[in-house]
Amino acid sequence: MHRKHLQEIPSSSGNVSTSFTWDWDSSKTSEFLSGMGVSVLKNDKLGNENMPQDLLLPCPPQKRQRVKEKEKDFIIVRRPRLLREAESGVSWEAIPDELILAIFAYLPLSDLLKASLVCKRWHCLSFDESLWQTLDLAGRNLPPGVIGQLLPAGVIVFRCPRSCIWNPLFKTNKLLRVQHMDLSNCTVSVADLESILCLCERLQNLSLEGLVLSDKIIKSIAKNFDLMRLNLCGCSGFSAGALESMLSSCFMLEELNLSWCDFTATHVRTAVNHITSKVTQLNLSGYRQNLQIQDVKTLVERCPFLVHLDLSDSVLLKPECFQYFHQLHSLQHLCLSRCYQISPPALVELGGIPTLKTLQVFGIVTDTSLQLLKETLPNMKINCSYFTSIGRPTVGSKRNHEIWGIRCRLTLRDSGGL
Repeated sequence: MHRKHLQEIPSSSGNVSTSFTWDWDSSKTSEFLSGMGVSVLKNDKLGNENMPQDLLLPCPPQKRQRVKEKEKDFIIVRRPRLLREAESGVSWEAIPDELILAIFAYLPLSDLLKASLVCKRWHCLSFDESLWQTLDLAGRNLPPGVIGQLLPAGVIVFRCPRSCIWNPLFKTNKLLRVQHMDLSNCTVSVADLESILCLCERLQNLSLEGLVLSDKIIKSIAKNFDLMRLNLCGCSGFSAGALESMLSSCFMLEELNLSWCDFTATHVRTAVNHITSKVTQLNLSGYRQNLQIQDVKTLVERCPFLVHLDLSDSVLLKPECFQYFHQLHSLQHLCLSRCYQISPPALVELGGIPTLKTLQVFGIVTDTSLQLLKETLPNMKINCSYFTSIGRPTVGSKRNHEIWGIRCRLTLRDSGGL
């Protein structure tokens, strides 16, 4: 067989243009192949190439690992991946997104988060907006970045009371879809709370009970023009001017809880003068000497459709304010607990309000006078409830995962954090 010389082999590097000629000495072939452990083939008489007989020199047998007598010999065979998929007849790549989403819809939160780690496709599908409409993280420790990753996934209902919230770390300034949010009694800094609420403009129900707020937070709330229920019980840190701006903007409010806030007389007067007339349930309890009879008059004139009114712990109120309650033709529930200038006999006058169903007067009447009052007003339930439900998202047991009547599907069942 004739062999051609290899000439002008170009370099693979673009920066080298060297060419060379490789001349091979056939007499050295035997020596070269023997050095590699390959025997040399000889041509037959006809000049044709020989058939391969002993291409490789004999190699020493490989040592076998000792196997225990009790163990049997076995062979592990791994079939090619494509072959295995072809034999099974099912390929994940062939399953449409809609079917995988339908399966993911049955997964609890912990399993859904695990599924997001399988591959890029599952990660994309596991954070589809259709799966994250309701989320319950009550009583959890939420490390930095958790809120910033979960809320933009399309959460509409977010229940997160009594949780420890660290920096949300939002990756975008896109507005959130959240409409119902409960952050009551959370451990969260003012700055982190501001970063959450500045992205919320679709809220219909909001509870921030027990939190320290700021004027920036109140102004962010004011941008939610469809807000119907607001619970700011026990809040502090904002001015009367910010409160006025919020109440003037949120003209759709139906339930408002401003009880026990860190209010001055100016705050109380601002609230009374700017509450929308659409409010049907209002809690202004806890203002002791800052709520006066004149404020009750103004309040009744502005909010004629009140159904539930709580003015408890207002020590300046007297029976003279009862005349204004008579002007509320839809009033069903009235709370005057610990209004100490109102005597038990004066309460009989409230029996003249035909729509009134319940009356809470804890701290005013003794057990004896309470019994007499119940006999005098047989059609009215007196002191039947210790706590008010105005604006509050959850009433009853803490195990109730509903907020404002909406049940959250995604929730962590164990007691650990994320």
